[in-house]
Amino acid sequence: MSEFRIHHDVNELLSLLQVRGGDGAEGYIDLLQKHRTPYVTTTVSAHSAKVKLAEFSKTPEDFLRKYEELKSKNVRNLDPLVYLLSKLCEDKETLQSLQQNAKERSESLNPTTAISYSLPQTSTKMSMQELDELRKKLGNVTASSNAPLPAEVTRKMLRDKHNKKNPTQPNPVFPNWVYDRPALIGDFITSPAPAGDQAVTIGTLPLPSQEQFVVEDLLFVLVGVDGRDITAQPVLGRQNRSFIVDATLDMSIKELVNRILPVPSYYSTITRFIEEKSSFEYGQVNHALTAAMRTLMKEYLILVTQLEHLQRQGLLSLQKLWFYIQPTMRTMEILASIASSLDKGECMGGATLSLLHDRTFNYTGDSQAQELCLYLTKAASVPYFEILEKWIYRGIIKDPYSEFMVEEHELQKEKIQEDYNDKYWDQRYTIVQHRIPSFLQKMADKILSTGKYLNVVRECGRDVTCPDAKEVLYTLKERAYVEQIEKAYNYASKVLLDFLMDEKELVLRLRSIKHYFLMDKGDFFVHFMDLTEEELKKPVDDIVPPRLEALLELALRMSTANTDPFKDDLKIDLMPHDVITQLLRVLAIETKQEKAIINAEPTDVALSGLEAFSFDYIVKWPLSLIINRKALTRYQMLFRHMFYCKHVERLLCNVWISNKDFKLYTLPSAKWFAAAFALRQRMLNFVQNIQYYMMFEVMEPTWHVMENNLKTASNIDDVLCHHTSFLDNCLKDCMLTNPELLRIFSKLMSVCVMFTNCIQTFTQSMRLERLSHEQGMVDGPPAPREQPGEAEKKRPNTKFLTEHMDGLQSDASFEATIGKFDSNFSMMLLDLLDKLSIYSTNDCEHSMISIIYRLDFNGFYTERLERMAVERSQKAAA
Repeated sequence: MSEFRIHHDVNELLSLLQVRGGDGAEGYIDLLQKHRTPYVTTTVSAHSAKVKLAEFSKTPEDFLRKYEELKSKNVRNLDPLVYLLSKLCEDKETLQSLQQNAKERSESLNPTTAISYSLPQTSTKMSMQELDELRKKLGNVTASSNAPLPAEVTRKMLRDKHNKKNPTQPNPVFPNWVYDRPALIGDFITSPAPAGDQAVTIGTLPLPSQEQFVVEDLLFVLVGVDGRDITAQPVLGRQNRSFIVDATLDMSIKELVNRILPVPSYYSTITRFIEEKSSFEYGQVNHALTAAMRTLMKEYLILVTQLEHLQRQGLLSLQKLWFYIQPTMRTMEILASIASSLDKGECMGGATLSLLHDRTFNYTGDSQAQELCLYLTKAASVPYFEILEKWIYRGIIKDPYSEFMVEEHELQKEKIQEDYNDKYWDQRYTIVQHRIPSFLQKMADKILSTGKYLNVVRECGRDVTCPDAKEVLYTLKERAYVEQIEKAYNYASKVLLDFLMDEKELVLRLRSIKHYFLMDKGDFFVHFMDLTEEELKKPVDDIVPPRLEALLELALRMSTANTDPFKDDLKIDLMPHDVITQLLRVLAIETKQEKAIINAEPTDVALSGLEAFSFDYIVKWPLSLIINRKALTRYQMLFRHMFYCKHVERLLCNVWISNKDFKLYTLPSAKWFAAAFALRQRMLNFVQNIQYYMMFEVMEPTWHVMENNLKTASNIDDVLCHHTSFLDNCLKDCMLTNPELLRIFSKLMSVCVMFTNCIQTFTQSMRLERLSHEQGMVDGPPAPREQPGEAEKKRPNTKFLTEHMDGLQSDASFEATIGKFDSNFSMMLLDLLDKLSIYSTNDCEHSMISIIYRLDFNGFYTERLERMAVERSQKAAA
């Protein structure tokens, strides 16, 4: 069972049981995955579990009857379910909690008082005649409710279902006269017998005459024609045929007749099955099975013809008839049993083959019965294996009646680049569980993958055929067709992998994406950010995308990225949300916060180009199977996160450059300038260390692991798995999958940006103030004839300016602003380090410890972190 299936089943079970609180579904899923062991149901364990449940049940007969009914329909996973229920019966605590849960649910569904149903009291008693009429009515209602749908309705439903799925290839239909003429079927025609035909009752005749007439009647009945003294009863739905024998017949003859009559009953069941399942709607497997049955029925009719020949010669007595018919009786019984089970289970395709395969194995001790079932299974499996061969040898599905285990869906491969949720690789071809024959259950995933691999290569315009292609035949030894499937799978894996790796240069494509989305080309990004800085500062609605594209082209051509052969596939993309909002929306999927985040009103603050900017990449088929929209979105989230960090680093560096102006001022102002400079340096240290950690301690090592794994990958599913694992590990280790860490990091970035804006604004105001004082105190440039002494007189003006600015800068409000920035930054950084220490110890995310070591390299925050840990432990203890 896949991990996604476990998630789905656990969530569904919790919702059905109305379980709330606790660890939630994740806790149970982790527990299940840790303690999951393969269980194979055996005949002994299934039988003992069935007996145990029957003993536990209040109505064991009903339970056993229902079990046998489901078993006859070949219901999948019946024995594992019975085994699970038997284990639940043994666990008293679980059983009690389930009963309590059922009681609470019934009370919550029916809060009103229970309604009691009772017969109205009458003064007169019901007569026997009225009681019989009531019993008949109740019986009719029960029979009509349990009766199967008429064959015409079933055929129409199957035809409509097929035509809806395949409107271009409708099912052919037999003309109505095929069904309207019952004489063509070969089964009994039930019609009221004409009165007055029988002059003498058979019981009045002597015994030899009775035997002679009965033998003649039996020969008629054996081929589906009513006799004179033995007539068939009409049947309703899938009931077995019963017969009426003249009551006056001698008891000894009648006893022998009753022993022979099951044979015509079996013949009737088989004939009806053959006629019904031969319709186009029931599929090729059923057609092949009915053809094989028809061959056996032909042998049976030859036997009846030979018996009739003996009867005409006067050499056939009732005892001889009983002797000759006995070997055929077992064959007819098995055929009728198979026909009834297939009819009840409404089996088609793989379900039919599963039932036949199980029957073949169940008759292991009976060689004749096993040989018969093996013959039927081989015949029925021929069309199924023809579809299988085309799929595993050429990657083509030709399944006109929807019987094959792999189902094709109409999906366009171009949508992989457009739609984030389009799962072409997973949804174009899917496995339908109830169509998998039980003998191919273990190989189902390989069969699916084999055809998918070949289909991808075919859609690229190359015709591929497996060189080891051989006819697949059904045998009781699975090794024969398992080896063929393995060979086809290995060939398909190698063909597609070589095609992607060598012809389509998958690894070079991934390296090209790494250059841009993971900032592998440093000179390109410096050049690009220098060119686009002014443009990206604008609101996103004011940005002209063609101008950005032109600047990108210029940066690509003037850097080392010019050597990349795939550089022209890089494009500009302006996103509707900033990266933090995008990440939080993704993380909120299938959580309680999803609706709140989606329905949240948009903020009034317009996005800047820097916040909305991202790269996009053009990937064509078949590389889009690996580098699909989901993978590109993950690359974009990583890029936007690092790009914004790089932007904040540039802002802090610009502050450092502009702070050089403060050298003009005297020493008294250095006390609070020093606080601003120290805070700027701490912020710069934080941003640079975070970038170093993401690029050199997360992405680069993870990338090398992925590259090594790609070299050893044996099929395209391994490539997909390694690539997805690389992106998931990068997102997780870069703190982009934890909403709590993400929010703290976002606030830290915001504090850094606001601090840079504040310092830049203050620096610009100081520059303007200084310029205005210079213009007010200095009348103009010195005249040519001005003496050196006069120039010296003007120097005090500069001294006055610096003293004036010192007074301006010593304003308490600015000092308080710097102090507030410092306290906010320190508090959030401590919070981040504290959360990182918790996750690194509790969740074993050891890679995040290196961030703590980098940011707290000299133990500056250690004491405060220890104090926070003590307070947290005290709260937990309280």
